[in-house]
Amino acid sequence: MFLAAPFAMCLILAGIHCYLGLHVLARGVIFVDLSLAQVAAFGATLAILLGFEHHSSATYFISLASTFCAAALFSLARRHEKKFPQEAIIGITYALASAAVILVVDRMAHGAEHIKDVLVGQVLWVTWSDVFKTAAIYSVVSVIHYLFRRQLIQASFSHGKSQGGIWDFLFYALFGVVITSSVSMAGVLQVFAYLIVPAVLSTLFFQNIRGRLLFGWALGFLLSFVGMALSYYWDLPAGAFIVVLFAGLPVLCLMAYPLVKSLSQK
Repeated sequence: MFLAAPFAMCLILAGIHCYLGLHVLARGVIFVDLSLAQVAAFGATLAILLGFEHHSSATYFISLASTFCAAALFSLARRHEKKFPQEAIIGITYALASAAVILVVDRMAHGAEHIKDVLVGQVLWVTWSDVFKTAAIYSVVSVIHYLFRRQLIQASFSHGKSQGGIWDFLFYALFGVVITSSVSMAGVLQVFAYLIVPAVLSTLFFQNIRGRLLFGWALGFLLSFVGMALSYYWDLPAGAFIVVLFAGLPVLCLMAYPLVKSLSQK
């Protein structure tokens, strides 16, 4: 089936990003994903300008090296939070990477098409080879997170009290590996939707990490299936439609919340 590999990729994206989204919310760095994703996109764009193929190993490692540099910067900013607010550094990095991408794209023949791919990706065109390769990379990241789960969870959920720069850097470095792999297929916006939306909505119903994770996975899988099916049925760009579907849900929940609250008080 044509949609089997893209749907499997969406499930993998939902699985890893929901867990990382819980860490991101706990750290209070909501836009770190957008920032790292944009840095990864800049690295990939620079590699293409230098003559490397879009999905080549060289492009991947140049993009990954860029995210590692940003990871080191973010972990350093957290250690000096009083002087350099981390959220401000994340925003500055996003603006820097975005502007740099535009400067690089200006030198490319098909710049507009590349910008579109950077934003919403080409998830419909992933192959089973892409699925297996991405699953292998994410499995390694998951194993490391499991082996050092106590330190990484403590570093994220310690309410701003950093437990050591090494664990902050490890988290952001692993995050960078995931983002680099995701952006090349799903684009910046779709990766952000998978990261934040299930994690945010899970906090409405559950207090513990396990409950939030299971709810986020179920929601991410469901929205992925609905988004993929409807985009195919209506002949719409799958990446952009999935982003709209994910992002629209918390907006609707927020609009409905006052009504639900008033009805529950009667």
